[in-house]
Amino acid sequence: MNRETIKGRWSIQSWEQLYDDGRVVCPMGTELEGFIEYSDFGMFCVVAKKGREPFLTGGQWSAVDAEKAAAYSGYLTYAGDFDVAGNTITHKVRYSIFPNWVGGSQQRIAELDGDTLSLTARLEEGTREARTARLIWTRTAAAAS
Repeated sequence: MNRETIKGRWSIQSWEQLYDDGRVVCPMGTELEGFIEYSDFGMFCVVAKKGREPFLTGGQWSAVDAEKAAAYSGYLTYAGDFDVAGNTITHKVRYSIFPNWVGGSQQRIAELDGDTLSLTARLEEGTREARTARLIWTRTAAAAS
C-alpha cells in the first residue's frame, strides 16, 4: 500500500468499536455520514457526523449548551499530513475538533480490498475501555476517476 493506492475521497460506511469485553458500539450510530480524503501532496481530512435534527433554539453561536454539546458529540473532524508505511497509515494531526489530538499522530492499520478501505486502531490499551475501532470506507466515484 502507498499514497497512490489510497489517494482520493472515501465515503464512510460504518464505524464500530469492538471492546475487549465483547461489547460492540457504533459511536455515531448507524446513520452516519462522512468522508476521508487523501491528497496527492500528503494531506488528509476526515469529516464524520451522525444524523441529527437541527437546533431547535438559537443560531450556531447562540444555541443552548445542551444542543452545542450534542453537536460536538455527534461530529468528528481532523486533518493534517499523512504517511504510509506497509499497511500502516499515520495521520499527523494539525487540526481537530478534539484538541488533544492536535500535534500528535494517529496510526491506522489499513486493509484495501478493491474500492473498500478498512482502517483499524487500538484505543485505550491497558484499561477497562480497551477496544479496536474499525471504520469501513468506500471509494467515491470522483476519487476513482
